[in-house]
Amino acid sequence: MVNLDRVVFAAPGSGQGKTTVVTGLLGALRRRGDRVAPFKVGPDYIDPGYHRLAAERTARNLDPVLVGADRIAPLLHHGSAGADIAVVEGVMGLFDGRIGGDEELAFGSTAHVAQLIDAPVVLVVDAKGQSHSLAALLHGFRGYRPQVKVAGVVLNRVGSPRHEQVLRSAADNAGLPVLGAIPRTDDLEVPSRHLGLVTAVEHGAEALRAVEAMTDVIERSVDLDAVTALAGTAGDLPGSAWGPGAEAQPQGRPVVAVAGGHAFSFGYAEHVELLEAAGAEVALVDPLRDERLPDRTAGLVLPGGFPEQHASALSANTALRNEIRALAAGGAPVHAECGGLLYLGEELDGEPMCGVLPVRAAMSPRLTLGYRDAVAATESPLFAEGARISGHEFHRTATEPGHGESPAWFWRGPAGAHREGFVHGGVHASYLHTHPAGNPGSVARFVMRCLR
Repeated sequence: MVNLDRVVFAAPGSGQGKTTVVTGLLGALRRRGDRVAPFKVGPDYIDPGYHRLAAERTARNLDPVLVGADRIAPLLHHGSAGADIAVVEGVMGLFDGRIGGDEELAFGSTAHVAQLIDAPVVLVVDAKGQSHSLAALLHGFRGYRPQVKVAGVVLNRVGSPRHEQVLRSAADNAGLPVLGAIPRTDDLEVPSRHLGLVTAVEHGAEALRAVEAMTDVIERSVDLDAVTALAGTAGDLPGSAWGPGAEAQPQGRPVVAVAGGHAFSFGYAEHVELLEAAGAEVALVDPLRDERLPDRTAGLVLPGGFPEQHASALSANTALRNEIRALAAGGAPVHAECGGLLYLGEELDGEPMCGVLPVRAAMSPRLTLGYRDAVAATESPLFAEGARISGHEFHRTATEPGHGESPAWFWRGPAGAHREGFVHGGVHASYLHTHPAGNPGSVARFVMRCLR
């Protein structure tokens, strides 16, 4: 049992201001000397980038769909080591989770995660356009599932001192304390694109300025002592911390190159930890800047990101594209997800890419989004044929063809059977994102293949 102060920030729905509030809160707590561990419910890669800047600490995801419900508390343990408090940002609305289940709480919802980690919930509410009706909204969220401990509210986009007074009265009528009231402002906007916010790593100095602005506002508008006091009401967290070393037995020391930088920023921290625990020497490579793979590279990981925003620059780095093509041709294991798949193709929006796979990719008018229960269709350096996993798709590009003669995955959807991705030699490339902590054996298998 571990006594860890922790609190979850949720909302009635998307667009209420959760990311602004949580990012600013992380910065404000860090400024006053608290060691704060940031977390994000769900598969999102973008919000954790801003959390990391604010907390000056690695941000991690808590997604029961991708890693299993039994790993959520251990991952919280692991990511909170040495911290005074854990702050968790929810996803969508408090009770919004995976569609199709019949659970009392939607699987993978913020409410589900809050219950798994036994943490109180603060509701962030965009108060623009409402006053006394806030009481009914809060009463409904508080009473809908009493086992979910909705314990406070932060009011966002408050129009005036009079507006705040009325809203506080409404919250009092609903029996919930107001922990903060944030005035309406347009100064906290972060640029967005087709998959959400522009990533923090791409936004650079502007991201730092945005985080500092959020921190300034939250310092002025939120009662930090009240938030930390509420976090202190969480009970003991049962179980022990997840550890990557328990998932693998090192057999050697192959160099595994992991792509990063502006074009490939969608990765989970646990992936590198598991690679290292399995014996790999992880070396980072930025395909926008580096013209060579690291010395002795025996395997390559190409995570997701926004290569479509950097297609010309990626194409111009001919030297690295040639090295990657030669590495794959030699049979080295290559693990590519989403953006990594696009980079391995022949071209992306007309720009030449690595040419490892006979694939052409381009922007699509349709957003593909959702969890998938998939079966490995082909033996690969990552999975045995028939292995079952849960993954997540999130892209607005399309490839032609959509799968190879040896697909990576098979799943059933509303339109029937679906094949997706490519297994070619040592290459496993797909749009499907997986969480390594949910599939640690695949990482150990990949490193073992690198040793060969």
